[in-house]
Amino acid sequence: MFEAAEVGRTLSKTQFKAQVPALREELLQVQRELLKARFPVIILFAGVDAAGKGETVNLLNEWMDPHWIVTRGYSDPSDEERERPRLWRYWRDLPPHGHMGLFLSAWYSSPIRHRVARRQAMAEFDAALDEIAAFERALTDDGAVVLKFWMHLGKQAQKKRLKQFERDPLQRWRVTKQSWKHWRMFDRFVTAADRAIRKTSTEQAPWQIVEGEDHHYRTIVVATAIRDAIRHTLEATPAAAPEAAPASRRRRSRRDADITLEQIEQGFNVLDKLDMSEHLSDQPFKTAIEEQQSRLNLLQRRASAKGVSTIAVFEGWDAAGKGGAIRRITAALDAREYQVIPIAAPTDEERARHYLWRFWRHLPRAGRMTIFDRSWYGRVLVERVEGFATEAEWRRAYAEITSFEEHLVTHGILVVKFWIHITKEEQLKRFRERAHVAHKRWKITEEDWRNRKKWPAYTRAVDEMVARTSTSVAPWTLVEGNDKPFARVKVLTTLAERMEHRLKHI
Repeated sequence: MFEAAEVGRTLSKTQFKAQVPALREELLQVQRELLKARFPVIILFAGVDAAGKGETVNLLNEWMDPHWIVTRGYSDPSDEERERPRLWRYWRDLPPHGHMGLFLSAWYSSPIRHRVARRQAMAEFDAALDEIAAFERALTDDGAVVLKFWMHLGKQAQKKRLKQFERDPLQRWRVTKQSWKHWRMFDRFVTAADRAIRKTSTEQAPWQIVEGEDHHYRTIVVATAIRDAIRHTLEATPAAAPEAAPASRRRRSRRDADITLEQIEQGFNVLDKLDMSEHLSDQPFKTAIEEQQSRLNLLQRRASAKGVSTIAVFEGWDAAGKGGAIRRITAALDAREYQVIPIAAPTDEERARHYLWRFWRHLPRAGRMTIFDRSWYGRVLVERVEGFATEAEWRRAYAEITSFEEHLVTHGILVVKFWIHITKEEQLKRFRERAHVAHKRWKITEEDWRNRKKWPAYTRAVDEMVARTSTSVAPWTLVEGNDKPFARVKVLTTLAERMEHRLKHI
């Protein structure tokens, strides 16, 4: 889930200064309009140590009028607070209608820390998260706008930031023994956070993961998200209309600011981290493919004997090589042990039901393998980009999908997900090759050429898909697909490794 927040996004000082004046003016404007509204805005900041939570809160108080902002930071509960239900102190501090609340180390902090320290069983952790979700649902059902920002740093970036603080006499106080203790437990912390975010990111109160390494970038992203959320709710609220700025002015400023932020985001994508020059020559490929197919055959026989099912999901660009990779898997298996499910546009029967229904009915029996050539991720890819799903529907789908996959894993099914990536130039080359080969010509359609024109939109959709659905129980494997031999070996090796790990933990 956090790969997309470890890309290294930055915003130059010049870019930052160019955006700040207009953004500050717009924040103050929506804050003034909010005063007349019948809803509060509740903004939660959580994340790893040294990721910029406190600095961001301080800057927001500087940019806006703090008279209308409730700012709260929490530590261990007092005796008075312990005598009451855990959420009591948060209910007590909620802002009134028309005001904003900035909450640091709030209702997620204690459950995550207890889980990381292993003072809390998974069932207790989940129960606490369910309680939190119910709390937030009560707020949003009552009209509150709830924004949740997870400020993230990679492990090495966090170490670097802590050392920088230690070297600065004015910042040294920020780093304690506890900070380094938390850093050493980084992997456990991220695992707990991953689960917390997946279980509590809802359509009404979604999490936004913000890369925290560059303070210019994180400030613009957070401030823009706050401005847009308040403005959107004000415009959807009739009572706010008389106080709103002229429509033409609102449209102009929103369009200009959105384009700026979109341009920033387009420059950073999790797919950009892939080394597309990866290559495997003929003889090493033949040796590796034979070894991995043999390994996979033995593992599937063991899985069959032990009743362990596997679901392999393949997504990727048109002509990325999904079919070729799948054929290398099935060549290693007994045909009675697997099924390949090619996913196309839903039929009338499927369209009449929940979009996950058609995938539920193809789940494998115990010990079998099901391979999906495209999958439920169509909801947040093609349906999102092409407009077949509303924004509310595809945004809600992230939580629905991760919940679905968690059901599978909890039942004992291994879920392995591949995104096969190729460059735009490589795709064009393959399209042209297909057009000139008789037995491949059927693979290329007008729709493929049309989809190619929407490459930037699909790229952004893939980035968000990976960020929101690459979980500890069902992570994404991104495959460098420009070289087909390399991609096929990586797919087989990854699948075998995941199966091997699963069988060891029965």
